[in-house]
Amino acid sequence: MATIRSLKIKTSTCKRIVKELHSYEKEVEREAAKTADMKEKGADIYDLKQQENVLAESRMMIPDCRNRLEAALADLKGIVAEMEESNEKEGPEIDEARSTIADVEKLFETTEA
Repeated sequence: MATIRSLKIKTSTCKRIVKELHSYEKEVEREAAKTADMKEKGADIYDLKQQENVLAESRMMIPDCRNRLEAALADLKGIVAEMEESNEKEGPEIDEARSTIADVEKLFETTEA
């Protein structure tokens, strides 16, 4: 049985993972710029290699974060569907969950296109 509490938790989880995803994307941009700058300035080979490893690790986090977001989205959709079946179709929590679902789906559409 879905509860308002679990709905709030799933909604917050989705929002947190979206923030995390944006943070990793910004980190990749920042690290890529730093790596390019180091190459341009002729940095030490060892330092450059370490920076490239940092960049690679940051890039690896994005697909992982997307997978967690997809799972969290599926959980949230499931809880919303459960609550709608039990005639709890209105309320600020459900509206917020629907809004979060729409935002996450829009995020997936823009990144896949």
